[in-house]
Amino acid sequence: MPSKPPGGIDAWWATPQLLVRGRQDSDAASNRLEVRPRALSPASCSVSFPSHLPRRFMTTPWVYSGKTVLITGVARSGQIGHAVALAFGRAGAKIVAVDRNAVAVAERVREFESEGIASRPAAGDLSEADVAALAVETALKHYGRLDAVINVAGGLTTYGPVGQSGTADFDREIAINLKTAFLMSRAAIPALAASRGKIVNFASVAYYRPAGQLAVYSAAKAGVAALTQSLAVELWPEGIRINAVAPGMVRTPENVATAGASAHYVEMQQILDAVLFLASDLSGGITGHILPVTNGVL
Repeated sequence: MPSKPPGGIDAWWATPQLLVRGRQDSDAASNRLEVRPRALSPASCSVSFPSHLPRRFMTTPWVYSGKTVLITGVARSGQIGHAVALAFGRAGAKIVAVDRNAVAVAERVREFESEGIASRPAAGDLSEADVAALAVETALKHYGRLDAVINVAGGLTTYGPVGQSGTADFDREIAINLKTAFLMSRAAIPALAASRGKIVNFASVAYYRPAGQLAVYSAAKAGVAALTQSLAVELWPEGIRINAVAPGMVRTPENVATAGASAHYVEMQQILDAVLFLASDLSGGITGHILPVTNGVL
């Protein structure tokens, strides 16, 4: 932190409070709104990752004690869903871990519980409506509430010229990226309305920053962005906020093996910070926003 903030002494980050003056200087004393930063708990949480990832620790004001968070796509060690679940669990949340791989999701739950994180598995193909319903039922049965849904499940499975992409490729990409987010969000609406909860979806920079040979994936992620914004309008009266992150390429073992160590990556910590913020009460006035997390790539 520089000794003198770049915005000068009147910048909002320069002082512990904001003073918003009225239009008439002579009436400033009576026409002044004093705004102080939200008081945050000193509680902190750290997220440690498997040995094949750089060890990182996160110290934040995020406190999710008493909250239940459902996260999809958690099974693969060191990937985004796994890291997101650890972050929420370390912040005090109870976790419902959802993935199609029943063996792997059970392993993740054992890992979480070994660290004192309350967690339950829900396994099945999230492109099927009954699996999404089962995941919500798991949260309500074991924890009595659902406060947030983080739709991480998805990924890039079709890469190449569109002329070489079959209808099966298209259907699969739409199913794992867009349909899963739609079905999970729809199933969670009643529970989230009761808690005035949040949904965080995962779009991608690919939806607004075109690249060749990614037509099907880009279309699926554009659908996630549109779904997010449409549901934000529809669900606001229910007290539900829904936003999405749009990451660039995240530094994971799989991506490094494919693209090389010198590629431009988004760090996992940057993704976690964005998701934890959007699922928190600190983002209370934000809904329908697609937040790019690109580590400098516009």
